This record gives sequence, structure tokens and C-alpha cells, in this order.
Amino acid sequence: MNTIASLLIGEIGYVSEESLESIPLKLLEMGCLPGAEVELVQIAPLKDPLYICVNGSHLAIRKETAAMIQILKS
Repeated sequence: MNTIASLLIGEIGYVSEESLESIPLKLLEMGCLPGAEVELVQIAPLKDPLYICVNGSHLAIRKETAAMIQILKS
């Protein structure tokens, strides 16, 4: 199972339909919807949070949350 947390820096994936139930409402409101393109931009020095780009918007999310969001790698 691939998740946002399993991406490498610069790698792109697409949010999977199966993870819709586990995506927090705030992330859904910011465009982290099924089918959205997600790129891992940077990882903080202590490995948390992760800095991602979702459909052109830059977000910082906790690794714990990123591990719940399934993706399809391109």
C-alpha cells in the first residue's frame, strides 16, 4: 500500500478513492481529494511534518496523517 508518507522527495502520486474516508475534513477542503496530484516537496529535519504540493497548493501535514492517505504512484 502506497501512502503520501511513502513518497520520496520530488515523487508524484495521486490520491486514491479508497482513502476518502481517512482524509481529514480540513485537507479535503484544501483540495486533497481523490484524483488530486500530490508531490512530496520536503521533509522536516526530524521527519515530521511533510511538506507537500497538492494541485498547486503547498501544505505541511503530519507524517501520521500522511500515512493514512493512500495514493497511486505515477
